[in-house]
Amino acid sequence: MPAGTLTLALAGDTMLGRGVAERLAHVPPPQLFADEVVAVAHEADLFLLNLECAISERGERWPDPRKPFYFRAPLIAIEALTRLGVDCATLANNHALDFGATALLDTIDHLSDAGIACVGAGATEAAAHAPAILEKGGIRVGLIGVTDHPSEYAAGDENPGVAYVDLRRSVPSWLKETVHDLRTDVVVVSPHWGPNMVAEPEPHVRRAAAELRGSGATLIAGHSAHIFHGVTDGVLYDLGDFIDDYATNRHLRNDLGLLFLVTFRDCRPIRVEAVPLALDYCFTRLANRDETAWITARFRRACADLGTSVDTRGGRLVIDWPDR
Repeated sequence: MPAGTLTLALAGDTMLGRGVAERLAHVPPPQLFADEVVAVAHEADLFLLNLECAISERGERWPDPRKPFYFRAPLIAIEALTRLGVDCATLANNHALDFGATALLDTIDHLSDAGIACVGAGATEAAAHAPAILEKGGIRVGLIGVTDHPSEYAAGDENPGVAYVDLRRSVPSWLKETVHDLRTDVVVVSPHWGPNMVAEPEPHVRRAAAELRGSGATLIAGHSAHIFHGVTDGVLYDLGDFIDDYATNRHLRNDLGLLFLVTFRDCRPIRVEAVPLALDYCFTRLANRDETAWITARFRRACADLGTSVDTRGGRLVIDWPDR
């Protein structure tokens, strides 16, 4: 394996549609994220996030009368991602097909045109299952995206969709084989798993994380709950939200989040730095003192429940993993 260090930035659910899209009609994309947030993102060598919307001017709403939310962003939203320095977006989530196959394929094309790779969705099942491979400083990073909901969005042999996995039943053999056979220096799996608005990972999520680690995943970075969860060795169960227009749960505080920086040495993760964020309406900034205190207390409790200790250094929440 190549020697040296690499830092990977990780952000959770990034929703640029609905209210955020409306804001983009009046302000330029740089005004979605504070300069200080962009500066933190630029500390990383590579940046992966979960893009929880289509980016397209086309498409029709998915025909499900029970579906309450549909998210689609205008093409200009790409500029917000490029300003952050996003290198790869996972599209494996429950909003990738909100405006059908046309909008999904547009999203993939628009990201590609901007130099942003994507995983977890594609024109066929094979494309949706395929990893992305990025390289920085001689270190090759393999990225895999999957989602455990909804099954209706699953890609098929001839139809676009997402990389669907029924994790409540088991981790499918194709996913374990993809992780095991991916000949990169670092393997990152980014699952969209579990229900919304829960404070800790569900039992099936923990089982799946253990199986994926056992199959050879270097790091697992999950999302879906809209709430950041605790961290254990090699697993960030939920990254929380990064930007949106969502209503705030006063108890769970989904308007407070974290931007994660994971440092690898000799291709092994050795440190997590979590930077406290505040999600105002359609705008993300660094958290203030009181917000940081709340985030710190909650993150420490969530990590302690998983047997992980958290230090505070320079206003960041830091977890050191053994340098094995």
